[in-house]
Amino acid sequence: MPTADSIDSILDQWSRERPELDGSGFAIAGRLLVLGKLLERETDAALAPLGLKTWAFDVLATLRRQGPPYRLTPGELSQATMLTSGAMTNRLDRLEGKGLIRREDDPTDRRGVRVVLTASGRKLADKAIAVRFAKANDAASKLPAGDRKTLERLLRRLLLALEPDAGTAAFELIAGR
Repeated sequence: MPTADSIDSILDQWSRERPELDGSGFAIAGRLLVLGKLLERETDAALAPLGLKTWAFDVLATLRRQGPPYRLTPGELSQATMLTSGAMTNRLDRLEGKGLIRREDDPTDRRGVRVVLTASGRKLADKAIAVRFAKANDAASKLPAGDRKTLERLLRRLLLALEPDAGTAAFELIAGR
């Protein structure tokens, strides 16, 4: 098994070209970025047999994890998925066309609507989240259990130090982009 990865190669090149730069932060951030892209690619491939793209999964999973009655306003979904309202409208139209969500009037606001996960949307979301968790577990299994716990603890510490509002970044980036 190789002991150097693609980030080591990049850091070696920069140390030759710009030896005065401290690459220790990039050694971490670069690996996290590359790992994120690799994991996202694997997730996309795992969701494809379910007929899902990541964007669709994100909306369905965001609704599903709310618990019954599995509903949010379009604005809440936009915020959770970090999308503009126009982009969210387009995605909701597509998911509604497939019968995975429905829009209903908001009883507390005559001008508002709520997005509700349909029964078929919930079934698909449940299948997809099982696939997504299995993919994540498969990736984590490449490390010994002790290392996984250590990495989890260190990544939590780093995320808490960097995320603007504790607990929100994960929802925005993972379950809802």
